[in-house]
Amino acid sequence: MLEMKVPSPGESITEVEIARWLVKTGDYVTKDQAVAEVDSDKATLELPAEASGIITLQAEEGEAVKVGQVVCLIDTTAVPTASTAPTAPTTPTAPTVPTAPTAPTTPAPTPSVDRVPSPAARKILAEREIPASTVVGTGKGGRITKDDALKASKPSMGTPTGGVRRETRAKMSMLRRKVAERLVSAKNETAMLTTFNEVDMTAIYQLRAEYKDAFKERHNVGLGFMSFFTLAVVRALKLFPDVNSMIDGQDKVTYDFCDISIAVSGPKGLMVPVIRNAENLSFRGVEAEVKRLATRARDGQITVDEMTGGTFTITNGGVFGSMLSTPIINPPQSGILGMHNIVDRPIVHNGQIVIAPVMYVALSYDHRIIDGRESVGFLVAVKEALENPVEILMNGNPKQALEL
Repeated sequence: MLEMKVPSPGESITEVEIARWLVKTGDYVTKDQAVAEVDSDKATLELPAEASGIITLQAEEGEAVKVGQVVCLIDTTAVPTASTAPTAPTTPTAPTVPTAPTAPTTPAPTPSVDRVPSPAARKILAEREIPASTVVGTGKGGRITKDDALKASKPSMGTPTGGVRRETRAKMSMLRRKVAERLVSAKNETAMLTTFNEVDMTAIYQLRAEYKDAFKERHNVGLGFMSFFTLAVVRALKLFPDVNSMIDGQDKVTYDFCDISIAVSGPKGLMVPVIRNAENLSFRGVEAEVKRLATRARDGQITVDEMTGGTFTITNGGVFGSMLSTPIINPPQSGILGMHNIVDRPIVHNGQIVIAPVMYVALSYDHRIIDGRESVGFLVAVKEALENPVEILMNGNPKQALEL
């Protein structure tokens, strides 16, 4: 009998939570088959079977288990059979008993307590003139209980209604609880401010229209906005290194490399994988890494190591339609850049009012370590690079920068 223990998902993690079992006791599993999803405070990971055999679960869904704790047993001497192999559930059919033929008759209705109120519930519903047919019963057999009647008659904004009013309660995953803790910590323990600006995206639109097809054909990856923003951020971090710094106790730690965290939405919530040494990447390199990390996050394959670290974060609420927001710092980092949707707006260009694609951008920063001069200067540097990418980000040669 093999004892499967919780492996360490990463440094400093001592406990995980069983998010979901993918098999049940008595199933035959094969080696490396995913048998469970486990939540740490940084990611949701799959737990693979260490050997083939019949599995016996030793932990419940939602249970917190220590790293190294036994969560299931696998009988490695067992062989798969029709009864142990997982199959889709079937509805059992009762055996038929031959009877003498009789004349067809109309079957009598089967008695049911569905939506039948208890005496106490009937009194409450009658007083409030609520039809029992509109109330969902939670008692045995669908019987309407006194509590069901009280909930159905609960007034909304002082006005009684006959609509069904239900609520559900579910425990948050360990990952979601940790994200909540970090967000509250960032709000309470940093002197967070946000500065805003707007970016005329015309130049980037023109570059993408001219080169995106050739870029996709050459590199098998799209030419999106993230490469422009990432490289603009890298340049601005070099100009204003305080933004690429963190507080550690009474020390300020400044980094000479740029590990850019990118916030992406995964199946289990917000995840923030890291583009390592973004200062060494080209447009192609950034786009390829963004695609790789986003795909792994979407497929639930992202690892803790891929989300650990980061010196600055970029988040793009624009993909969901956000016009403007104040992003929250990703501690212990000191700054985060928020991208938003791109909308045609009237702007003044060379003394003339013209319509241009404009994005509002926001920089939230920790004022304990970053002063107003640095924060505003950083965001202006990002704006300058995005509005003049050929000269500032491509050294005057788009084809060479895009490796075409």
